Amino acid sequence: MATILRAAIAYWALLFTLRVIGRRAVNQMTPFEFILLFLIGGMTIQAIVYDDRSLTNALLAVVTIALNHVLVAWLKEKYVTFRKLADGTPIIIVENGHWHRHRMSRMRLQQQDVMSVARQGGIYHLDEIATAVVERNGAISIYKQRDTDGQ
Repeated sequence: MATILRAAIAYWALLFTLRVIGRRAVNQMTPFEFILLFLIGGMTIQAIVYDDRSLTNALLAVVTIALNHVLVAWLKEKYVTFRKLADGTPIIIVENGHWHRHRMSRMRLQQQDVMSVARQGGIYHLDEIATAVVERNGAISIYKQRDTDGQ
């Protein structure tokens, strides 16, 4: 029973921790962020299995985490407020070629991160960006300004 309780607590603690850390798409993570995730995972698994490294204990932990994941998915489907808390909402960080610096600061994003994604889409100047949005999964979507001369 202790393994089930520790796994459930660890799941919810990790969900909360990852929301506090912020969202970044995997392809935009720095090496430091990868190290951070691996360390958190390693410390968490030690707390869950404790001294019992048996197959039964491992399976209990895996099933508990899987059931918590199903519960979170169900809660997100049923309650919009919970979905916003668990997944976040898309956030506009550039509008009509102007940075929303306070939003970027809150998300710990640098202008270089956004411009790197823009360059991958063939956009090289800020004034070419109509809107840049940080999606719920941490990916950055860039939308080009429309040509005003009909081209």
